[in-house]
Amino acid sequence: MCLILTAVAAVVCTAVWYASKTMRDMKISVLCWLFWGAAIMWLVDLVFEYAEEGAAVFEPSVADVLNDSLLGLAVITLALVIWTAFLLISDPKGVVRAALLKKTV
Repeated sequence: MCLILTAVAAVVCTAVWYASKTMRDMKISVLCWLFWGAAIMWLVDLVFEYAEEGAAVFEPSVADVLNDSLLGLAVITLALVIWTAFLLISDPKGVVRAALLKKTV
């Protein structure tokens, strides 16, 4: 499930990046790299697990599916947090800088 969730997030993120000029300005490419990196990591994990255990990898228990789903959601959430921090630091539209430099009367 980790692989499926992160791969879907990567595909959706890439489609948004491709279709929207404003999202490119918001550095969504960083989010795409994070999701694609996680998807490749889970794919490599699946290949090595298949080499060790064989076809049993494709018959997980309900508890394993739930744990993997929660792990996949946690990875997606962490990637979104990292992207948000990157946006706040890089400030591509100058919003944070303007708010910090705004003088109150």
